[in-house]
Amino acid sequence: MNSTALNTSQDSGRGTFGLEVSTKYILCGMNTVISVKVDQEIKQAAQEVAKSAGLTLSAMVNSYLIQVVATRRIELYAPERITPGLEGLISHVESELAQGLASPIFEDPEEFLDDLKR
Repeated sequence: MNSTALNTSQDSGRGTFGLEVSTKYILCGMNTVISVKVDQEIKQAAQEVAKSAGLTLSAMVNSYLIQVVATRRIELYAPERITPGLEGLISHVESELAQGLASPIFEDPEEFLDDLKR
């Protein structure tokens, strides 16, 4: 980071139980604009997420970038896509459930073991 983007100051003194306490303040000058092309629906959904956390989209993105710099890690999550094979398996199980071919709900392990012996 360049010196114009990050200014630090430090306060120190005695805290509870006479322990030395030091607090570091980091003041970032927000003077750079990043322009990113994003799908409109993604932007709106991200704004809703930010708003639910009491943040603006800009503050949320800025916080994430600060986290990336601080941890030197990029963590991205994406939902796993359902494969045709798994989709078929789910369909098969739902069909068996609808026909009453699935196991019942067991109240205790003994019921489960008895059902296995049949």
